[in-house]
Amino acid sequence: MIRIVLVDDQALIRTAINSILAGTTDIVVVGEADSGETALRVTLDQRPDVVLMDIRMPAGDGIQATQAIVARPELAGTRVLVLTTFEDDDNVARALTAGASGFIGKGIDPTQLVDSIRAVHRGDALLSPTATRSLIKRFLDGTRKDHRSQPSVTLDLLTSREVEVLRHVGLGESNDEIAAVLFISSATVKSHINRSMAKLGVHDRAQLVVAAYTNGLV
Repeated sequence: MIRIVLVDDQALIRTAINSILAGTTDIVVVGEADSGETALRVTLDQRPDVVLMDIRMPAGDGIQATQAIVARPELAGTRVLVLTTFEDDDNVARALTAGASGFIGKGIDPTQLVDSIRAVHRGDALLSPTATRSLIKRFLDGTRKDHRSQPSVTLDLLTSREVEVLRHVGLGESNDEIAAVLFISSATVKSHINRSMAKLGVHDRAQLVVAAYTNGLV
């Protein structure tokens, strides 16, 4: 069972999401918060698998809350999936840099929402098409000095093959797509990705995407 904490300042949104998830057999909502400030407390109390996090809220936004959650060792098993109306490049970059495992818009349909939660729980990175375009724009725009100044994760520990796989991860390709391009099996791709995450000290595929961009692989 995938345990969820909902974080959104609008009660109507929380009620709607609760209704959607109530129709699943493998997802249960174990807690709710209406601000970034209370999100950490509820998450610490419930230790969920996934936190569904809004961005713009009173008393601490979702970015701050995500940073606080990811920084806690006792919440190492918790993933943050950002669900927001604001899919602009600043929010995407800030959310992923803060440690979010995924970023989706509130315009998605119920089935996509459920699939997104399951994907993040599996450890997959998840970005909506709009968010992906925004992320690419953010990291490739040379005028954005604020993010270019962010320290890069060193790739010195990676093998040449792992770096090659990482570049394709940064392009948003799936394991099957990477396998087809590199003429290796999907299982081998998965092994390279898992080893790269361990070596770089990142917790999921979304953070590998950030590493690929910040190191100029894409």
